[in-house]
Amino acid sequence: MRVKRSSNRKDRRKKILKLAEGYWGGKSRLHRTAKIQVEKSLQYAYRDRKQRKRHFRSLWIARINAAARLNGTTYSVFINGLKNAGCELDRKVLADIAVRDPKAFTELVELAKTTA
Repeated sequence: MRVKRSSNRKDRRKKILKLAEGYWGGKSRLHRTAKIQVEKSLQYAYRDRKQRKRHFRSLWIARINAAARLNGTTYSVFINGLKNAGCELDRKVLADIAVRDPKAFTELVELAKTTA
């Protein structure tokens, strides 16, 4: 008796090729190479979801440091002063304040300097 696979094989291949749309050359047309590339791409996507968080944190730190130096202090002294003052703003919010509201950031620097 022969094996009847219905549309499973075709569907599985179509799913891989759909994910591989836009890849260069055979990676978007040939099932075997497309499957390898899609697996690798999914690994990159998983890794980079983690790395995006790191990149944003380093961006926030760079912005806070730049704003702190404009106010005559350094990043580490500023953060330490805020911690000692009991300020619980995270780096994302501090970076946003530094960019959007320099006056408020200057007040935070003064608060950090008094407790440092």
